[in-house]
Amino acid sequence: MISILLLSLYLVSTTEVYQFLKIPTLIEHYWEHKRMNPEMSVTAFLKIHYDHPVKDGDYGKDQKLPFVIHSTPLNLVFTINRGFYFETAIYHLNSLKSHKIPSKNEDFSYKGFAGPIWEPPKLLSI
Repeated sequence: MISILLLSLYLVSTTEVYQFLKIPTLIEHYWEHKRMNPEMSVTAFLKIHYDHPVKDGDYGKDQKLPFVIHSTPLNLVFTINRGFYFETAIYHLNSLKSHKIPSKNEDFSYKGFAGPIWEPPKLLSI
């Protein structure tokens, strides 16, 4: 239960999930419009407020609806304490003998395939 609570708090504070907490405001605002115009459907209400929003008498309430205004999620910054330091150790490696390893096998490559690509253009004589 604690992990679910902590995950929920994290998601609400760092993502747009908090917008779903505004759903009751959306329902309440829909019922206000429904009282003024009993013929209004839910899709008409959503089109008015999300498809082509206009500044009207209830513009302040419209801005409180979910997913109308987007905000920057919480940013967490961690700093390292001054007393924290890394210790570096210097290791001396013995030199290794290198053996030449071919990067490709010439016996299995098609010689005529890549050659013409890198040649300069040739003039045609008529």
